Amino acid sequence: MTMTIRALMGACAFGAFAAVAGAETITVATVNNGDMIRMQGMMDAFNAKYPDIQVEWVTLEENVLRQRVTTDISTKGGAFDVMTIGMYETPIWGANGWLVPLNDLSADYDAGDILPAMAGGLSHDGTLYAAPFYGESSMIMYRTDLMEKAGLEMPEAPTWTFIREAAAAMTDRANDINGICLRGKAGWGEGGAFITAMSNSFGARWFDMDWNAQFDTQPWKDTLEFFVGMMSESGPAGYATNGFNENLSLFQQGKCGMWIDATVAASFVTNPNDSTVADKVGFALAPDNGLGKRSNWLWAWALAIPAGTQKEAAAKTFIEWATSKEYIELVAEKEGWANVPPGARTSLYENPNYMEVPFAKMTLDSILSADPNNSTVEPSPYVGVQFAAIPEFAGIASEVSQEFSAVYAGQQTVDEALAKAQAITNDAMEAAGYR
Repeated sequence: MTMTIRALMGACAFGAFAAVAGAETITVATVNNGDMIRMQGMMDAFNAKYPDIQVEWVTLEENVLRQRVTTDISTKGGAFDVMTIGMYETPIWGANGWLVPLNDLSADYDAGDILPAMAGGLSHDGTLYAAPFYGESSMIMYRTDLMEKAGLEMPEAPTWTFIREAAAAMTDRANDINGICLRGKAGWGEGGAFITAMSNSFGARWFDMDWNAQFDTQPWKDTLEFFVGMMSESGPAGYATNGFNENLSLFQQGKCGMWIDATVAASFVTNPNDSTVADKVGFALAPDNGLGKRSNWLWAWALAIPAGTQKEAAAKTFIEWATSKEYIELVAEKEGWANVPPGARTSLYENPNYMEVPFAKMTLDSILSADPNNSTVEPSPYVGVQFAAIPEFAGIASEVSQEFSAVYAGQQTVDEALAKAQAITNDAMEAAGYR
């Protein structure tokens, strides 16, 4: 009897979420990035506030997460009640009716506080379908001591030419220091995201205005040849299999002079508990080539609810908590302002406590400088900076990124990879009816 009364009292506490009754378990699929791991360590606060919702975590490597959630939602598998997805999937899946609209979040949640760049990328026809846990662009993180030792000074907005020269000057093979660490790992959201963002600054694009693949053009050849040349000179051995987490580990161990990657990594490389170089890190905008486009991306890891879940109310309760101002303050209280999830809320960048964090302004500047509606030098028919927001892109780009990674591993030439990428892309687009 006592348990029944407690369950009923707990259910009443949800107010708008009165459909939740008893001890309900929701399954949350997420990526094994540091901020999500940190969230799992904060669950005591959630459990204290919502004792009748239990959370089970499925934490996966990025490429595996994408495969699992895509398969589950497209087949209506029902394995998850909350999914961690991004700016690529959200508008497409929202348009398909695969996600629960988040247009009825509570007044306290303050959805209007979400940064416009993030809300726009996570909406379809003006309806929000995923709430950003954190938002990011990409930027340069570099060792200030090694830059000084090389006799160089990092500009706030450097060129790729400077970065390559600096990487060579900072490389010290005898002491296991690589001048630069970059993603080479296959996967459209791993190495594929990096090389696509980089290609924008070289004047490349995935498609022309008639949806013809553009890998047979000089800008793509220039991009890959520059990348491979720079990484051969100054990158780590085996970079063809390095993604975000591998490069983070290398940087924290003091083995990278520079790392160009997600702005969210700044809190990890400057955390003295994890990083051996925490007090020697500087930040700069992602490089350009003087063509008017920088090589930074725009992304949000966000929480969404698959349509058809039987636990929609509990799932919304969890999403409101995990992406709230309250959660940001909880992390700040326990682990300091430098470790709160960045890039999602306007109010965070109006908070003087947060703006004292060394990388806060550079993160915001990077996010604001990425334009998904105008990401390429030549006109392109797609929305997206490091991806094209069409359903076919993930499959095509996964294959193309495998061809590029084979170049990085020394298994084929740049020309061979680009010819294969051109054929893969045009064949897929023709089969899908674009051409």
